[in-house]
Amino acid sequence: MADRRPLGRRFGWLWAAYGVSTFGTWLAFDAFSLIAILVLHAGPTEVSVLAAAGPAVGAVVALPLGPWVEFRRKRPVMVAMDLIRFVALMSVPAAYALGLLSLVQLLVVSVVVGAADIAFNAAGGACLKTLVRPEDLLVANGRFESTTWTATVLGPPVGTAAIGLFGPTMTVVANAVSYLLSAAGIRAIGGREPRPVRTGAHGTRLRPRDLFEGWRYILTHPALRLLFLNTVLVSGLIMATMPLLAVLMLGDLGFAPWQYGLAFGLPCVGGIIGARLAPRLVARFGRHKVMRTAGALRACWSIGPAFVQPGVAGLVLVIAVEFGLITCMGVFNPVFATYRLEQVPTNRVARTLSAWSVTSKATVAAMTGLWGLLAGITDPRTAIAVAGLLMLITPFLLPRHDRTPHHQRDPARSPT
Repeated sequence: MADRRPLGRRFGWLWAAYGVSTFGTWLAFDAFSLIAILVLHAGPTEVSVLAAAGPAVGAVVALPLGPWVEFRRKRPVMVAMDLIRFVALMSVPAAYALGLLSLVQLLVVSVVVGAADIAFNAAGGACLKTLVRPEDLLVANGRFESTTWTATVLGPPVGTAAIGLFGPTMTVVANAVSYLLSAAGIRAIGGREPRPVRTGAHGTRLRPRDLFEGWRYILTHPALRLLFLNTVLVSGLIMATMPLLAVLMLGDLGFAPWQYGLAFGLPCVGGIIGARLAPRLVARFGRHKVMRTAGALRACWSIGPAFVQPGVAGLVLVIAVEFGLITCMGVFNPVFATYRLEQVPTNRVARTLSAWSVTSKATVAAMTGLWGLLAGITDPRTAIAVAGLLMLITPFLLPRHDRTPHHQRDPARSPT
Protein backbone atom coordinates (compact mmCIF):
# COMPACT_ATOMS: atom_id res chain seq x y z
CA MET A 1 0.00 0.00 0.00
CA ALA A 2 1.07 3.60 -0.62
CA ASP A 3 1.17 4.44 3.10
CA ARG A 4 3.48 1.49 3.85
CA ARG A 5 6.22 2.18 1.33
CA PRO A 6 9.68 2.82 2.81
CA LEU A 7 10.81 6.43 2.95
CA GLY A 8 14.46 5.78 3.75
CA ARG A 9 16.75 5.65 6.75
CA ARG A 10 17.08 9.42 7.08
CA PHE A 11 13.32 9.92 7.30
CA GLY A 12 13.23 7.04 9.78
CA TRP A 13 15.50 8.94 12.17
CA LEU A 14 13.43 12.12 11.77
CA TRP A 15 10.24 10.14 12.46
CA ALA A 16 11.82 8.48 15.51
CA ALA A 17 12.89 11.88 16.87
CA TYR A 18 9.40 13.26 16.30
CA GLY A 19 7.79 10.22 17.93
CA VAL A 20 9.85 10.28 21.13
CA SER A 21 9.46 14.03 21.66
CA THR A 22 5.73 13.92 20.90
CA PHE A 23 5.20 11.12 23.40
CA GLY A 24 7.20 13.09 25.96
CA THR A 25 5.03 16.15 25.36
CA TRP A 26 1.78 14.24 25.85
CA LEU A 27 3.21 12.36 28.83
CA ALA A 28 3.65 15.77 30.47
CA PHE A 29 0.27 17.08 29.28
CA ASP A 30 -0.98 19.74 31.75
CA ALA A 31 2.05 19.02 33.97
CA PHE A 32 2.67 22.70 34.70
CA SER A 33 -0.96 23.24 35.74
CA LEU A 34 -0.81 20.21 38.02
CA ILE A 35 2.47 21.39 39.57
CA ALA A 36 1.03 24.86 40.07
CA ILE A 37 -2.00 23.37 41.85
CA LEU A 38 -0.35 20.56 43.82
CA VAL A 39 2.98 22.17 44.71
CA LEU A 40 2.44 25.94 44.60
CA HIS A 41 -1.25 25.84 45.65
CA ALA A 42 -2.20 28.19 42.82
CA GLY A 43 -5.80 29.23 42.32
CA PRO A 44 -7.91 29.13 39.13
CA THR A 45 -6.82 32.59 37.98
CA GLU A 46 -3.11 31.83 38.33
CA VAL A 47 -3.48 28.47 36.57
CA SER A 48 -5.42 30.11 33.71
CA VAL A 49 -2.77 32.81 33.31
CA LEU A 50 -0.05 30.15 33.24
CA ALA A 51 -1.92 28.11 30.62
CA ALA A 52 -2.70 31.07 28.34
CA ALA A 53 0.12 33.57 28.85
CA GLY A 54 3.01 31.11 28.44
CA PRO A 55 2.18 30.04 24.85
CA ALA A 56 1.03 33.56 23.91
CA VAL A 57 4.22 35.27 25.09
CA GLY A 58 6.23 32.41 23.60
CA ALA A 59 4.64 33.16 20.23
CA VAL A 60 5.68 36.81 20.48
CA VAL A 61 9.22 35.82 21.47
CA ALA A 62 9.33 33.46 18.47
CA LEU A 63 8.44 36.23 16.02
CA PRO A 64 12.02 36.88 14.81
CA LEU A 65 12.94 33.18 14.86
CA GLY A 66 11.23 32.33 11.56
CA PRO A 67 13.50 34.46 9.36
CA TRP A 68 16.49 33.54 11.54
CA VAL A 69 15.82 29.84 10.95
CA GLU A 70 15.22 30.33 7.23
CA PHE A 71 18.81 31.15 6.40
CA ARG A 72 20.49 28.54 8.58
CA ARG A 73 20.97 24.81 8.30
CA LYS A 74 17.77 23.31 9.65
CA ARG A 75 19.00 20.22 11.49
CA PRO A 76 21.48 22.13 13.74
CA VAL A 77 18.64 24.52 14.57
CA MET A 78 16.38 21.58 15.49
CA VAL A 79 19.09 20.08 17.71
CA ALA A 80 19.65 23.46 19.39
CA MET A 81 15.91 23.90 20.07
CA ASP A 82 15.74 20.38 21.55
CA LEU A 83 18.66 21.15 23.86
CA ILE A 84 17.13 24.48 24.90
CA ARG A 85 13.88 22.71 25.79
CA PHE A 86 15.81 20.04 27.71
CA VAL A 87 17.67 22.60 29.82
CA ALA A 88 14.58 24.75 30.42
CA LEU A 89 12.42 21.82 31.52
CA MET A 90 15.11 20.28 33.74
CA SER A 91 15.28 23.54 35.67
CA VAL A 92 11.81 22.78 37.04
CA PRO A 93 12.60 19.53 38.92
CA ALA A 94 15.94 21.03 39.98
CA ALA A 95 14.20 24.05 41.54
CA TYR A 96 11.57 21.77 43.08
CA ALA A 97 14.25 19.61 44.71
CA LEU A 98 15.88 22.74 46.16
CA GLY A 99 12.59 24.20 47.36
CA LEU A 100 12.94 27.22 45.02
CA LEU A 101 10.19 26.54 42.50
CA SER A 102 7.85 29.45 41.78
CA LEU A 103 4.98 30.32 39.47
CA VAL A 104 7.23 32.87 37.74
CA GLN A 105 9.73 30.16 36.86
CA LEU A 106 6.96 27.96 35.42
CA LEU A 107 5.80 30.89 33.31
CA VAL A 108 9.33 31.65 32.04
CA VAL A 109 9.95 28.00 31.18
CA SER A 110 6.59 27.85 29.39
CA VAL A 111 7.57 30.89 27.29
CA VAL A 112 10.99 29.45 26.41
CA VAL A 113 9.57 26.06 25.49
CA GLY A 114 6.75 27.64 23.46
CA ALA A 115 9.18 29.78 21.43
CA ALA A 116 11.52 26.81 20.89
CA ASP A 117 8.54 24.70 19.75
CA ILE A 118 7.74 27.21 17.01
CA ALA A 119 11.35 27.44 15.82
CA PHE A 120 11.74 23.64 15.86
CA ASN A 121 8.53 23.06 13.89
CA ALA A 122 9.47 25.69 11.31
CA ALA A 123 12.87 24.08 10.79
CA GLY A 124 11.30 20.61 10.86
CA GLY A 125 8.90 21.38 8.01
CA ALA A 126 11.75 22.67 5.86
CA CYS A 127 13.85 19.62 6.79
CA LEU A 128 11.06 17.20 5.85
CA LYS A 129 10.66 18.83 2.45
CA THR A 130 14.32 18.13 1.66
CA LEU A 131 14.41 14.58 3.08
CA VAL A 132 11.55 12.95 1.15
CA ARG A 133 10.42 13.06 -2.45
CA PRO A 134 7.43 15.32 -3.26
CA GLU A 135 5.24 12.28 -3.97
CA ASP A 136 6.07 10.91 -0.50
CA LEU A 137 5.15 14.01 1.50
CA LEU A 138 1.58 12.91 2.14
CA VAL A 139 2.71 9.49 3.41
CA ALA A 140 5.29 11.16 5.68
CA ASN A 141 2.77 13.63 7.09
CA GLY A 142 0.29 10.80 7.58
CA ARG A 143 2.85 8.96 9.71
CA PHE A 144 3.49 12.06 11.79
CA GLU A 145 -0.26 12.50 12.28
CA SER A 146 -0.71 8.85 13.35
CA THR A 147 2.18 9.26 15.79
CA THR A 148 0.60 12.38 17.28
CA TRP A 149 -2.73 10.70 17.95
CA THR A 150 -1.08 7.54 19.30
CA ALA A 151 0.88 9.68 21.76
CA THR A 152 -2.34 11.53 22.62
CA VAL A 153 -4.04 8.25 23.51
CA LEU A 154 -1.18 6.81 25.57
CA GLY A 155 0.62 9.83 27.03
CA PRO A 156 -1.85 11.46 29.46
CA PRO A 157 -2.93 8.28 31.33
CA VAL A 158 0.68 7.09 31.64
CA GLY A 159 1.73 10.56 32.77
CA THR A 160 -1.03 10.75 35.37
CA ALA A 161 0.01 7.37 36.75
CA ALA A 162 3.67 8.46 36.84
CA ILE A 163 2.78 11.57 38.83
CA GLY A 164 0.89 9.43 41.35
CA LEU A 165 3.79 6.99 41.72
CA PHE A 166 6.86 9.22 41.47
CA GLY A 167 5.79 12.78 42.28
CA PRO A 168 4.59 15.91 40.48
CA THR A 169 7.75 16.66 38.45
CA MET A 170 8.43 13.16 37.06
CA THR A 171 6.63 13.77 33.76
CA VAL A 172 8.57 17.02 33.29
CA VAL A 173 11.81 15.04 33.64
CA ALA A 174 10.54 12.47 31.12
CA ASN A 175 9.57 15.23 28.69
CA ALA A 176 13.00 16.85 29.03
CA VAL A 177 14.75 13.53 28.35
CA SER A 178 12.55 13.02 25.28
CA TYR A 179 13.99 16.21 23.78
CA LEU A 180 17.50 14.95 24.46
CA LEU A 181 16.67 11.71 22.63
CA SER A 182 15.08 13.72 19.82
CA ALA A 183 18.30 15.72 19.40
CA ALA A 184 20.25 12.46 19.18
CA GLY A 185 17.86 11.16 16.52
CA ILE A 186 18.18 14.29 14.41
CA ARG A 187 21.98 14.11 14.68
CA ALA A 188 21.78 10.50 13.45
CA ILE A 189 20.11 11.57 10.19
CA GLY A 190 23.59 12.21 8.83
CA GLY A 191 24.53 13.50 5.41
CA ARG A 192 25.65 16.97 4.53
CA GLU A 193 23.06 19.69 4.74
CA PRO A 194 23.92 22.63 2.47
CA ARG A 195 23.84 26.09 3.98
CA PRO A 196 20.92 28.14 2.60
CA VAL A 197 22.14 30.93 0.35
CA ARG A 198 20.57 34.34 0.58
CA THR A 199 21.13 36.57 -2.38
CA GLY A 200 21.07 40.34 -2.42
CA ALA A 201 22.95 43.16 -0.81
CA HIS A 202 21.83 42.31 2.70
CA GLY A 203 23.43 38.86 2.71
CA THR A 204 22.39 36.93 5.84
CA ARG A 205 21.61 40.07 7.87
CA LEU A 206 18.07 40.08 9.28
CA ARG A 207 15.94 42.89 7.87
CA PRO A 208 12.78 44.29 9.52
CA ARG A 209 10.67 43.20 6.54
CA ASP A 210 11.82 39.60 7.09
CA LEU A 211 9.76 39.47 10.29
CA PHE A 212 6.57 39.68 8.23
CA GLU A 213 7.62 37.82 5.08
CA GLY A 214 5.79 34.66 6.17
CA TRP A 215 2.49 36.49 6.61
CA ARG A 216 3.07 38.39 3.36
CA TYR A 217 3.44 35.16 1.43
CA ILE A 218 0.43 33.51 3.10
CA LEU A 219 -1.90 36.46 2.59
CA THR A 220 -0.96 36.97 -1.08
CA HIS A 221 -1.45 33.28 -1.94
CA PRO A 222 -5.15 32.75 -2.82
CA ALA A 223 -5.45 29.19 -1.48
CA LEU A 224 -3.11 29.49 1.52
CA ARG A 225 -4.85 32.67 2.64
CA LEU A 226 -8.16 30.81 2.96
CA LEU A 227 -6.57 27.78 4.60
CA PHE A 228 -4.76 30.07 7.03
CA LEU A 229 -8.00 31.71 8.14
CA ASN A 230 -9.76 28.35 8.27
CA THR A 231 -7.20 26.45 10.35
CA VAL A 232 -6.48 29.30 12.75
CA LEU A 233 -10.19 29.84 13.42
CA VAL A 234 -10.93 26.12 13.79
CA SER A 235 -8.08 25.50 16.24
CA GLY A 236 -9.02 28.61 18.21
CA LEU A 237 -12.67 27.58 18.55
CA ILE A 238 -11.80 24.00 19.52
CA MET A 239 -9.21 24.92 22.11
CA ALA A 240 -11.24 27.82 23.55
CA THR A 241 -14.05 25.47 24.54
CA MET A 242 -11.91 22.75 26.13
CA PRO A 243 -11.70 24.41 29.59
CA LEU A 244 -15.43 25.18 29.44
CA LEU A 245 -16.30 21.60 28.62
CA ALA A 246 -14.16 20.47 31.56
CA VAL A 247 -16.07 22.83 33.87
CA LEU A 248 -19.41 21.65 32.46
CA MET A 249 -18.66 17.93 32.72
CA LEU A 250 -16.65 17.83 35.96
CA GLY A 251 -18.57 20.55 37.75
CA ASP A 252 -22.15 21.07 36.63
CA LEU A 253 -22.85 17.53 35.37
CA GLY A 254 -20.86 15.61 37.99
CA PHE A 255 -18.79 13.34 35.74
CA ALA A 256 -15.87 11.61 37.45
CA PRO A 257 -12.33 12.54 36.34
CA TRP A 258 -11.81 9.05 34.82
CA GLN A 259 -14.97 9.51 32.75
CA TYR A 260 -13.72 12.86 31.52
CA GLY A 261 -10.37 11.31 30.61
CA LEU A 262 -12.11 8.45 28.79
CA ALA A 263 -14.29 10.90 26.86
CA PHE A 264 -11.24 12.57 25.34
CA GLY A 265 -8.74 9.71 25.29
CA LEU A 266 -10.74 7.00 23.54
CA PRO A 267 -11.80 9.15 20.55
CA CYS A 268 -8.13 9.83 19.70
CA VAL A 269 -8.12 6.39 18.08
CA GLY A 270 -10.13 8.13 15.36
CA GLY A 271 -7.12 10.33 14.62
CA ILE A 272 -4.98 7.24 14.00
CA ILE A 273 -7.64 5.77 11.71
CA GLY A 274 -8.06 9.04 9.82
CA ALA A 275 -4.32 9.51 9.31
CA ARG A 276 -3.97 5.99 7.93
CA LEU A 277 -6.91 6.50 5.60
CA ALA A 278 -5.75 9.87 4.25
CA PRO A 279 -3.28 8.62 1.56
CA ARG A 280 -5.77 6.01 0.33
CA LEU A 281 -8.61 8.53 0.14
CA VAL A 282 -6.41 10.96 -1.78
CA ALA A 283 -5.35 8.21 -4.17
CA ARG A 284 -9.00 7.41 -4.88
CA PHE A 285 -10.78 10.77 -4.79
CA GLY A 286 -8.03 13.37 -5.24
CA ARG A 287 -6.41 15.68 -2.72
CA HIS A 288 -8.60 18.73 -3.13
CA LYS A 289 -11.87 16.82 -2.76
CA VAL A 290 -10.60 15.00 0.34
CA MET A 291 -9.33 18.21 1.95
CA ARG A 292 -12.60 20.06 1.31
CA THR A 293 -14.79 17.16 2.44
CA ALA A 294 -12.81 16.40 5.61
CA GLY A 295 -12.55 20.12 6.38
CA ALA A 296 -16.32 20.55 6.02
CA LEU A 297 -17.18 17.45 8.07
CA ARG A 298 -14.73 18.59 10.75
CA ALA A 299 -16.94 21.63 11.36
CA CYS A 300 -20.13 19.67 12.08
CA TRP A 301 -19.26 18.15 15.45
CA SER A 302 -18.46 21.00 17.85
CA ILE A 303 -22.10 21.92 18.48
CA GLY A 304 -22.71 18.46 19.98
CA PRO A 305 -21.14 18.96 23.44
CA ALA A 306 -23.55 21.84 24.10
CA PHE A 307 -26.29 19.20 24.49
CA VAL A 308 -24.43 16.83 26.84
CA GLN A 309 -26.45 15.57 29.81
CA PRO A 310 -25.46 13.65 32.96
CA GLY A 311 -25.06 9.91 32.93
CA VAL A 312 -24.01 7.25 30.44
CA ALA A 313 -25.92 8.80 27.54
CA GLY A 314 -24.07 12.08 27.98
CA LEU A 315 -20.71 10.31 28.15
CA VAL A 316 -21.49 8.34 24.98
CA LEU A 317 -22.53 11.57 23.23
CA VAL A 318 -19.21 13.28 24.02
CA ILE A 319 -17.21 10.21 22.95
CA ALA A 320 -19.12 9.97 19.67
CA VAL A 321 -18.79 13.67 18.91
CA GLU A 322 -15.09 13.75 19.73
CA PHE A 323 -14.47 10.57 17.71
CA GLY A 324 -16.13 12.12 14.65
CA LEU A 325 -14.23 15.39 15.04
CA ILE A 326 -10.85 13.75 15.59
CA THR A 327 -11.29 11.27 12.73
CA CYS A 328 -11.99 14.16 10.34
CA MET A 329 -8.96 15.99 11.71
CA GLY A 330 -6.85 12.86 11.22
CA VAL A 331 -7.76 12.88 7.52
CA PHE A 332 -7.58 16.65 7.01
CA ASN A 333 -4.34 17.48 8.82
CA PRO A 334 -1.79 15.45 6.79
CA VAL A 335 -3.44 16.39 3.49
CA PHE A 336 -3.43 20.05 4.46
CA ALA A 337 0.17 19.92 5.78
CA THR A 338 1.34 18.33 2.53
CA TYR A 339 -0.50 20.86 0.38
CA ARG A 340 0.97 23.73 2.39
CA LEU A 341 4.54 22.44 2.00
CA GLU A 342 4.03 21.99 -1.72
CA GLN A 343 2.72 25.53 -2.16
CA VAL A 344 5.58 27.23 -0.28
CA PRO A 345 9.00 27.60 -1.97
CA THR A 346 11.85 25.94 -0.08
CA ASN A 347 13.46 29.29 0.75
CA ARG A 348 10.25 30.48 2.48
CA VAL A 349 9.12 27.38 4.37
CA ALA A 350 10.55 28.29 7.78
CA ARG A 351 9.18 31.83 7.74
CA THR A 352 5.77 30.68 6.53
CA LEU A 353 5.41 27.88 9.09
CA SER A 354 6.65 30.17 11.85
CA ALA A 355 4.10 32.86 10.96
CA TRP A 356 1.37 30.22 10.87
CA SER A 357 2.31 28.86 14.31
CA VAL A 358 2.67 32.30 15.91
CA THR A 359 -0.77 33.32 14.68
CA SER A 360 -2.39 30.05 15.74
CA LYS A 361 -0.95 30.12 19.27
CA ALA A 362 -1.82 33.78 19.78
CA THR A 363 -5.35 33.20 18.48
CA VAL A 364 -5.90 30.22 20.76
CA ALA A 365 -4.76 32.25 23.77
CA ALA A 366 -6.98 35.21 22.87
CA MET A 367 -10.05 33.11 22.11
CA THR A 368 -9.61 31.05 25.27
CA GLY A 369 -9.74 34.26 27.30
CA LEU A 370 -12.66 35.61 25.29
CA TRP A 371 -14.71 32.44 25.66
CA GLY A 372 -13.94 32.41 29.37
CA LEU A 373 -15.50 35.86 29.63
CA LEU A 374 -18.48 34.75 27.54
CA ALA A 375 -19.02 31.75 29.82
CA GLY A 376 -18.82 34.06 32.83
CA ILE A 377 -21.49 36.35 31.38
CA THR A 378 -23.75 33.48 30.27
CA ASP A 379 -22.75 29.90 31.17
CA PRO A 380 -20.36 27.23 29.80
CA ARG A 381 -23.08 25.46 27.78
CA THR A 382 -24.05 28.67 25.96
CA ALA A 383 -20.42 29.56 25.21
CA ILE A 384 -19.82 26.05 23.80
CA ALA A 385 -22.92 26.39 21.63
CA VAL A 386 -21.75 29.76 20.25
CA ALA A 387 -18.40 28.22 19.31
CA GLY A 388 -20.17 25.27 17.67
CA LEU A 389 -22.33 27.60 15.58
CA LEU A 390 -19.30 29.63 14.49
CA MET A 391 -17.56 26.40 13.48
CA LEU A 392 -20.29 25.84 10.91
CA ILE A 393 -19.07 28.83 8.87
CA THR A 394 -15.47 27.62 8.65
CA PRO A 395 -16.01 25.39 5.55
CA PHE A 396 -16.66 28.58 3.56
CA LEU A 397 -13.00 29.47 4.20
CA LEU A 398 -11.75 26.37 2.38
CA PRO A 399 -10.38 26.86 -1.19
CA ARG A 400 -13.03 26.10 -3.78
CA HIS A 401 -10.54 25.05 -6.44
CA ASP A 402 -7.17 23.29 -6.49
CA ARG A 403 -4.69 25.94 -7.64
CA THR A 404 -1.78 23.51 -7.82
CA PRO A 405 -0.29 23.10 -11.32
CA HIS A 406 -1.71 19.99 -12.99
CA HIS A 407 1.58 18.07 -13.02
CA GLN A 408 1.92 18.46 -9.20
CA ARG A 409 -1.57 17.25 -8.25
CA ASP A 410 -2.39 14.16 -6.24
CA PRO A 411 1.09 12.79 -5.69
CA ALA A 412 -0.42 9.76 -4.00
CA ARG A 413 -1.52 8.61 -7.47
CA SER A 414 2.08 8.33 -8.59
CA PRO A 415 3.33 4.76 -9.08
CA THR A 416 5.38 3.35 -6.22
